[in-house]
Amino acid sequence: MLLFFILGLLVHFVFFASIFDIYFTSPLVHGMTPQFTSLPPPARRLVLFVADGLRADSLYELDENGDSRAPFIRNIIMHEGSWGISHTRVPTESRPGHVALIAGFYEDVSAVAKGWKENPVEFDSLLNESKYTWGWGSPDILSMFAKDVSGDHVFIHTYDADDEDFGAHDVTKLDTWVFDNVKEFFRAARNNQSLFSKLNEEKIVFFLHLLGIDTNGHAHRPSSREYKDNIKIVDAGIKEIVSMFKHFYGNDGKTAFVFTADHGMTDWGVHGAGHPSETLTPFVTWGAGIKYPQNVSTQQFEDAFLKEWKLENWKRQDINQGILPLDYLNNTDLFKAESIFTNAIQILEQFKVKMTQKKEVTLSFLFTPFKLLSESKQHNILRKARSYIKQRKYDEAISLCKELIHLALKGLSYYHTYDRFFLGITVVLGFVGWTSYASLLILKFHSNLPRGGSKEVKKPSRLLQYSFVAIGVLVAFFLLIQAYPWTYYIYCLLPVPIWYAVLREFQVIQDLVASLLSCPPSHFVGYLLVSTLGIEVLVLSFFYRYMLTAGLIAFAGWPFITQLWTRAKRTSLNWIFFSLLLAVFPLMPVVGRKPDISLVMTAGLLVLLLSLFVVASLTKRKDSFVNEELPLHLLQMLSMVLSMYVVYSTDNSLLKKQGLPLINQIISWIILASSFVLPLLSPPILFERLFSILLSLMSTYILLSRGYEALFPLVLSCLMFAWIHMEQETLQQSGVSCKQKVNSIQFIYNTDLTQLRQLCLDDIRRAFFLVFFLVTAFFGTGNIASVNSFDVTSVYCFLTVFSPFIMGALMMWKILIPFVLVMCAFEAVQLTTQLSSKGLFLMVLVISDIMALHFFFLVRDYGSWLDIGTRAACGPFSDQEGR
Repeated sequence: MLLFFILGLLVHFVFFASIFDIYFTSPLVHGMTPQFTSLPPPARRLVLFVADGLRADSLYELDENGDSRAPFIRNIIMHEGSWGISHTRVPTESRPGHVALIAGFYEDVSAVAKGWKENPVEFDSLLNESKYTWGWGSPDILSMFAKDVSGDHVFIHTYDADDEDFGAHDVTKLDTWVFDNVKEFFRAARNNQSLFSKLNEEKIVFFLHLLGIDTNGHAHRPSSREYKDNIKIVDAGIKEIVSMFKHFYGNDGKTAFVFTADHGMTDWGVHGAGHPSETLTPFVTWGAGIKYPQNVSTQQFEDAFLKEWKLENWKRQDINQGILPLDYLNNTDLFKAESIFTNAIQILEQFKVKMTQKKEVTLSFLFTPFKLLSESKQHNILRKARSYIKQRKYDEAISLCKELIHLALKGLSYYHTYDRFFLGITVVLGFVGWTSYASLLILKFHSNLPRGGSKEVKKPSRLLQYSFVAIGVLVAFFLLIQAYPWTYYIYCLLPVPIWYAVLREFQVIQDLVASLLSCPPSHFVGYLLVSTLGIEVLVLSFFYRYMLTAGLIAFAGWPFITQLWTRAKRTSLNWIFFSLLLAVFPLMPVVGRKPDISLVMTAGLLVLLLSLFVVASLTKRKDSFVNEELPLHLLQMLSMVLSMYVVYSTDNSLLKKQGLPLINQIISWIILASSFVLPLLSPPILFERLFSILLSLMSTYILLSRGYEALFPLVLSCLMFAWIHMEQETLQQSGVSCKQKVNSIQFIYNTDLTQLRQLCLDDIRRAFFLVFFLVTAFFGTGNIASVNSFDVTSVYCFLTVFSPFIMGALMMWKILIPFVLVMCAFEAVQLTTQLSSKGLFLMVLVISDIMALHFFFLVRDYGSWLDIGTRAACGPFSDQEGR
């Protein structure tokens, strides 16, 4: 069994790692020769304002009095520059948004395993290519572009990370700090000859990162007065900075200004996915090389924003984040043509490097080039484009260059995914073999499968051993001559020993086939359909939460199908009621949209009432309860009361902008720490230990809740208690005697191995119930794959200063609490039904591994982190459940 466990861990680790190796390797290419246009740029310097978290509609729309929140920016739109909507790409997070703006490429998909704080690969950027860059703002963003730059020419000025406090009285200070420091910097430059000379060089960039709007949006929502007033402060600050630049450089007309945002924000104050409020950001630019406003009579856009914003007469030019907008440039057609020609050569160079890299590690007769962009076609397009430019046919040259860029990007994608099919087949082959082997072990050791032939264990034939050794050698030689990386050897060689282990169990396979042939066809088809339907419901529930509702409603009918209704009516009623009640939660909106502290208080009161009922019941039943166990119950009830007080008090304090009270913060951390200890002090009797775990975890969950989700663990736990009783009734109905009642079974009870029974079909249902309840625990109130689904305000009882790791850990524990409750309940089910933990573990593993195979083919390397993360997280889900 130890060997099997080690092999299982290895297979699941490889399967998990393969997802990132196959789907999430970095598409960036290194090793190209830099390409530059020979024409002089229209601007000597660029000033980039990025208002973090600013929605397009919040900037452009008029307020209730018909006035603009950003009068200076609106004046730019009408009299000095060009404007539009920047369509950002998902994931709408700060790091990928800024990388797209400053480095010119969209989110590196390999970052799905890294998080948003730091890019996982080296990349070039506008700041690195500048002569000098000065930046002011958040340490999280600026440090990313200052790290590993070539040369000492990027200078950053940041405030302290502790200033990013969601509970602060006034977070607009994050933006005023930037404006004040920029003005002080230029004042000091007049008395510093060295700095003054640097500021008058060409190719210099000034980057102002403004975090106040994003912080106010998270803390108060984009519809709040704080968010809208912050826009006014930013507008006034930009006006002062622009005036200062014009004065410092003597109105030389060589400064280009860009004002935009990295992402927007939902109405409920989060971002990360692809809602229009997150992907539509403002883009306003003016100054050197930028077109002046263009008055138009009509504009063709599918949305109605122009009319809503009263900007229908000023030409709107939308752009995609990271793509050069030629229509914004106020320059000659020659300059535009040369610029896009250079851009096309740059992308073509990436295509050539990628093709060469793949060709060098592939046997010539196996290499299949990208046929849409052969070498002759490359030369032909470049020759024609250069000829058109010489003939002053600039439109034709631009069109050809765009075609070349399009084909080169398709070719880059082709070579980037060149080995995907090959690797996918090998990994699936290994995982199917592993799932088959686990299924055979269940049948061999934990079932009553009829045995045919001799019961003696036959040794595998020499021919079988030699055959698999030969296959392994051939595979290794094939990989060696193509110089594949070491990970390919693992993916390709692992299936060899796994399938050898499967074929060693040939006698079990024979017995299984014989058993299936003796089974009535209608029964076999029925079992197959029900099993398939169950697996598909589980898979679909990852993408459509209402499938959990459908499953729970179906569960409510279980007592009627199995005759339990007539045998245990009271237990059945509890099961039906709580199944239907839990089915409501997946239909509710995702957590964070409508905070409601009254629902959190209601959940706390219900837990206290339930505690009083349990205490009264135990007092009547146990004489020693008052002296020995009552103090612990009272302490846990006190923790619940304190949790309710902290939630209510913290909410009021933050509404009054008084910050997080220190005493509340201390109490919250003490309650969290005690929740891991107090259940261990409770009696080991099954019911009392489970209830103690519920009380402790609910105290913590209350602190992390902002609305209806506070009720979820309570309802889930009630259903788990009903499930434990239902399973014992089911076992008694099937004729298996139960030595102990649920109320007297102890968690430390050592089950007599001779009393453990073999698995039956009903145990498959139990394993399926566990997997279903685990999925419900994860997705009942949100989607664990997307930060968009969870409200950062849920951790405000613990801290308000921005700390992604601590906040992430707290939100992860909130997600795991329902999971822990389900696992504790299932341990009780295993004890009450006298099941072998090994057999049960294997069945759960097989079910979840079949789900993992589904998800492997559904993995996407594009879209939001909700889209990517859901599919990437599903692959290792089987391993999580198995543990």
